[in-house]
Amino acid sequence: MRQDIVLHDYWRSSSAYRVRIGLNLIGLPYRRVAVDLVAGAQRGADHLAANPQGLVPVLEIDGLRLTQSLAILEYLDETRLAGFLPADAAGRARVRALAHAIAMETQPVCNLRVARHAVALGGEATMEGWMRHFIALGLEGFEGLLGQGPEGQFCHGDRPGLADLCLVPQVYNAWRWHVDLSPYPRLSAICERLDRLAAVSEAHPDRVKPLA
Repeated sequence: MRQDIVLHDYWRSSSAYRVRIGLNLIGLPYRRVAVDLVAGAQRGADHLAANPQGLVPVLEIDGLRLTQSLAILEYLDETRLAGFLPADAAGRARVRALAHAIAMETQPVCNLRVARHAVALGGEATMEGWMRHFIALGLEGFEGLLGQGPEGQFCHGDRPGLADLCLVPQVYNAWRWHVDLSPYPRLSAICERLDRLAAVSEAHPDRVKPLA
């Protein structure tokens, strides 16, 4: 009997958002288990048994429990021939660099627990100021990296890949914190194309958020 694919996620988590997009692009049906980060469900015994880091997402697939969104997406790429990474080594290196620029450089400092801690330390930092500063800084660098690569409809060529899956949630966060996107026309145009894809729009936080 085929096992269900289960995604433990939080509706506004950037990491979970990118995995939802990835699963949708492949066409893999999955069941969501909501982990309420605001209520502290990530620190509960059940979730810590699935992921001792107390983070989302966790993907149950193929008898495994996978954590860390980029590792999950690369697993899907390797086992489902998803095409999230190019066939050539140079292309893979570029796409990984773009993905890492967001997932390993920008997102971590914009994580709510990091931003809240920084604000709690006192001084002149505010949540809005912190988010706008680091999101804009990250998107500025990403826009520059895009300009060094080949032309295409998406971040690398004409099909969505790993970098696009990272970009969409980051742009969502930019809109959420009222970051001006006009200095980043290339990434904005890419996101407009991505938003027209059903696999992307169906993963949007507004489509999966819990009912009030």
